[in-house]
Amino acid sequence: MFTSPEPVLRARSVAIVGASERARWPSSIFASLRDHGYPGKIYPINPRYQQVWGVTCYPDFASLPEPADHALVIIPAAAVQATLEEGAAHGLKSATVYAASIGEGHDPEIVARGAALKDLCRRTGLIVGGPNCMGAMSMREKAFFYPNGDLCTVPAGPVGAVFQSGGTLQFWCQTGAARGLKFSYMVSSGNELGIDIADYVNFLVEDEHTKTIALFIEGIRRPDAFMAAANKALVAGKPIVAIKTGRSLRSRAAAQSHTGAIAGDYEAYAAMCDRYGIATCSSLDEMVEVALAFQYTKRPKGKRVGWVTTSGGTVDLLYDYMDGERGTVMPDYGPATVAAIQPHIPAEMTPKNPLDSGIPSTLETAAKICAAVAADPAIDMIAWAAQLPGGAGKRKLVDPQPMLDVMAATDKPLVAFGRMLYPLTPAGLEFQDRIGIAHLQGLQPTIRALGALAAFGAREGRKVAELPAPSGWRDAVVGEALNATLASHGMTLPKSAFVKTPAGAADAAGEIGFPVALKIVSAELSHKTEVGGVLLNLKSAAEVKAGAESLAARVHDASLHGSSGAARLDGYLVQEMVSGVEVILGARSDPLYGPVLVVGSGGVMVELVKDVALRLLPVGAAEAREMIAGLKLSRLLAGYRGQPEADTEALVRAICGLSDFYLAHRHWLTDIEINPLIVLPKGLGVRAVDVRPIYSDTEPVTA
Repeated sequence: MFTSPEPVLRARSVAIVGASERARWPSSIFASLRDHGYPGKIYPINPRYQQVWGVTCYPDFASLPEPADHALVIIPAAAVQATLEEGAAHGLKSATVYAASIGEGHDPEIVARGAALKDLCRRTGLIVGGPNCMGAMSMREKAFFYPNGDLCTVPAGPVGAVFQSGGTLQFWCQTGAARGLKFSYMVSSGNELGIDIADYVNFLVEDEHTKTIALFIEGIRRPDAFMAAANKALVAGKPIVAIKTGRSLRSRAAAQSHTGAIAGDYEAYAAMCDRYGIATCSSLDEMVEVALAFQYTKRPKGKRVGWVTTSGGTVDLLYDYMDGERGTVMPDYGPATVAAIQPHIPAEMTPKNPLDSGIPSTLETAAKICAAVAADPAIDMIAWAAQLPGGAGKRKLVDPQPMLDVMAATDKPLVAFGRMLYPLTPAGLEFQDRIGIAHLQGLQPTIRALGALAAFGAREGRKVAELPAPSGWRDAVVGEALNATLASHGMTLPKSAFVKTPAGAADAAGEIGFPVALKIVSAELSHKTEVGGVLLNLKSAAEVKAGAESLAARVHDASLHGSSGAARLDGYLVQEMVSGVEVILGARSDPLYGPVLVVGSGGVMVELVKDVALRLLPVGAAEAREMIAGLKLSRLLAGYRGQPEADTEALVRAICGLSDFYLAHRHWLTDIEINPLIVLPKGLGVRAVDVRPIYSDTEPVTA
């Protein structure tokens, strides 16, 4: 499943193809290797020169005194294939191809180059990084193949970075290094025709020096392999911190259902990240804070944060910023904690969480406050308002021992934070290393970094099980059998009857009992409400018959005006009226990440409101409750503005039931949606009012 990038990242000798003193990238890379201690041999290759950069230059691979392990191929795209063919014939093991116009896009010539390169790798075993990349930096091996000499001076450390954007890599790593991040590898992966992001993640998981993995993702070419590597990282306790482009894009297939529209490309990606404990970041700046938190910080056992600030304004902002964040909570401090804090803050201040402690007179005082918070059994993490010192030129560095004693006495993580960005000095970074506490910048990034710590801590070491093979019968998802199968999984349907005529609808309504709902049944009309195909609260046989006739006219009118094509009215569905909280519940197979489940606020405005939670299947009871708790829907379920409390546990059973049902029958159904699923008052269950299955094209099913 994986190809190791070790020959690329740990090459013992390197050939620079396209060597020229007039070429910026080859010259920069050669200088980095020569000046920063690369231990291997360097062979410039260019048939136009006999000497370059003061050393011998060779015309081709055949003329080298020995085979090169790795080639840095910095030549035009049209010449790459022949060069690599010649290199592979003379013992070349791996290469980094910097040129674009190999494999990307739709131009036949460019596509053909990509196919030829992949074929070369298959035939010869050559391992290729790129093309269309900027190379990599291996900090311990001093294999500096990226054309930026400043990156060579970054201290080696525990963060492995893989970016599909080569230009962004250098800026993020330089910014991160200025904040104290230290790197094991920095990789620009490019078009990934050879080794891809899954291969790099797998390599970094197995690398003993890498403890955190940072990713810039434009697309995941092999989702199954990527998830397998992420699973290994989770079990190994190596957090992945990632940012992905394409948040605004939607899957073209999504239009078949509300579930598909909600569960778009990015949302399914985010659900995958949630399952595998990947910290998703909204910005590159936020990713620096999260990576820094993971570099220095222990893992929490929960999401409860004790905040120790020095400002009432900070407290007010924390209340505002925490209101929209679900990753952490800030419980009240216990009586013992309050008593322990009180002697160390001004008398007029009340110990609470978040705490305004005033400005402590010494680090010893701040340490005593943090120690009191750390001892509180209701707290899992401590966030301490502190900035790194500016160095001896501004003020003397303080002795960090009091805070080191706090950290030694607890297994709970402690981070420092500043209210906003501030400049750092080498002395400040040295202090951060000595004290071993991540000093984060900005309140909102700090909140999200703490949330990332909590989410990974809750999942760390737990292997995600493989999905079971589908096992359901075809007959269980057809017609009335589908209704019975859903009911057996906790999704009971209202009393209902399918009829062909308005008169039949009136008779059926009398048997069901008034009031009733009346709906059109038409294979061509996916969303009934969009053509006015639903009538509610009909209270007599006459109303039902007249309503059915008016619905038939609406379908006919919709067909004439082209809003639905030539729609055929197959009949009517008469249902008992039920009332309660409207929920959408759906499942579908995402083409990249597999089966996903959606739950959220339902009804006709579901895509507009977008109060939804998305998870990869399977979903158990604990995860179902977590999904509900993160929604505004939870307030309706709890009994909003005098309404009765809804049967939330029945909704939990329905969510778990749909998870089990869809996993078993996903080979017959590409998508199933219940909207609305009515959650009745507590103790009365749920009713699946409108069920819309979408059957697999490869296994056509007819009712």
